[in-house]
Amino acid sequence: MRKQLTALLLTACTVLAASGCSLLPGGSAPGTPGSSGPGTADSHSGYSSGDGKTIRILSGSENQELETIIADCADKAGVHIEMDYKGSVDIMRELQDGADGYDAVWPASSMWISLGDTGHLTKHSQSVSLSPVVFGIRQSLARELGFIGTDVSVKDILSAITDGKMTFCMTSATQSNSGASAYIGFLYALLGKQEGLTTDDLQDPALQQEIRALLAGVERSSGSSDWLKDLFLTGNYDAMVNYECLIIDANEQLVSEGKEPLYVVYPYDGLSIADSPLCYVDHGDADTEDAFLRFQEELMSPESQTAIEATGRRITANGVSAENKDVFNPDWGIDTERILSPIQMPASDVLADALNIYQTNFKKPSLNIYCLDFSGSMSGTGEEQLKEAMAQILIQKNAEKNLLQANEGEVNIAVLFNDRVIQVLKAEDDSDRALETLYNEIAAQAPGGGTDIYTAAAEAYGLAMEYDLSQYSPAVILMTDGQSVYNKNIFQEALDSSDVDIPVFSITFGDADPSQLEELAEQTDARVFDGTKDLTEAFRSVKGYN
Repeated sequence: MRKQLTALLLTACTVLAASGCSLLPGGSAPGTPGSSGPGTADSHSGYSSGDGKTIRILSGSENQELETIIADCADKAGVHIEMDYKGSVDIMRELQDGADGYDAVWPASSMWISLGDTGHLTKHSQSVSLSPVVFGIRQSLARELGFIGTDVSVKDILSAITDGKMTFCMTSATQSNSGASAYIGFLYALLGKQEGLTTDDLQDPALQQEIRALLAGVERSSGSSDWLKDLFLTGNYDAMVNYECLIIDANEQLVSEGKEPLYVVYPYDGLSIADSPLCYVDHGDADTEDAFLRFQEELMSPESQTAIEATGRRITANGVSAENKDVFNPDWGIDTERILSPIQMPASDVLADALNIYQTNFKKPSLNIYCLDFSGSMSGTGEEQLKEAMAQILIQKNAEKNLLQANEGEVNIAVLFNDRVIQVLKAEDDSDRALETLYNEIAAQAPGGGTDIYTAAAEAYGLAMEYDLSQYSPAVILMTDGQSVYNKNIFQEALDSSDVDIPVFSITFGDADPSQLEELAEQTDARVFDGTKDLTEAFRSVKGYN
């Protein structure tokens, strides 16, 4: 996998060097915490214009904020636009596989197009907008930390974290561009350099100690930049790392609710910029290509670009227009006069090492408690798909393909249930052998009986409370194909007796009642994933959230 990723990254770096593009891409499926509509693993939106040609676009979640503009451009171009929102790794993998189901891709940055387009299918690429990856910090906390009206370094932020004065939310560096961009920027800043990251640098004991300390400050993680914003709005968190445009969107909502806004901090020694490229995937259909070009032309028109800028995205690197100046509110720390100096891309082999070592060593250890439905209705296809999904997560040679390997210190527990808790299984440690043993124990279980999701979830909460959760990114991952008629109060009691943030992410399968799962997600600031089309894909998606 490392050789494959290195080869892809070499291609990417060559393309980016030629084009002058900045760092990485990202996003994932959007959705308000607890919702299963836009928040499902396979989020989809459509914009129609009569009987016009259909263009299906694979996009990062941050573009959901442009729905009205997309619809208007589709109408003017006389086309029908279908948007599927997925994560950076998913966009890369779709392109590697030929992206047969898509006519265009629109991630947050050029990196994942370059990584994925090994078949050289893409063309007509244009940057729709620009957005720096920044810290948004509660304004009162930013003032307390001395970050208002002054330059702030990554080490200043590290000091705030190690002093116990701040935690933050961030997307996964191996699943989303905003997290990847921030992480590479952290590495450069902590090393005191802006370019030339080396493999030896990654082995530097001082760097390793500091990056672990910095990432230990991550209170909640996510596979989606847009969902992270929604999570922040529903929770009580100090700060988040995200695109400047999504911080602006969050602030508009916070202010409208009479709440304290976020203050934008641009780490001057570790800044990256997303360039939002939209490009055509050429499958040889001239009519579709023509329709795409009409849509792209409308999107790049002065009228549409002004509307895009009004959402908080920059359309040039040289400030913003007078018409939209008020959107970039300086009271929120937004500085449109600042000369943005983004970090430079490291060499491909170094970037491959950096992403892998983030996943396996640097990130905060995960505490994963899988609640797996082995009720009688799972017999046959359901049982087979569930076991295959767990093989993709627990067998590390499989997990490596999607940068979802277990990290150092990670804890993996499986609660097997039907109408009761059948068995609780645990990997002895984070080694490949222990995880494979856990998988084999799960694979040996046969389905039978009814369904009780609430007792299983309550059991998971009890198990989680045995750990010092400040040292982990905990998550309960509940998969079910049935409707639970048992013991709802048992989970409510477990939830009420806990004073920690443990999300219950759910995966639907078969005839699972989404309303029950949505309620669990809403209660715990989590989300529901749709596993009815591809259970393995749903498990991979949810694993990117801790």
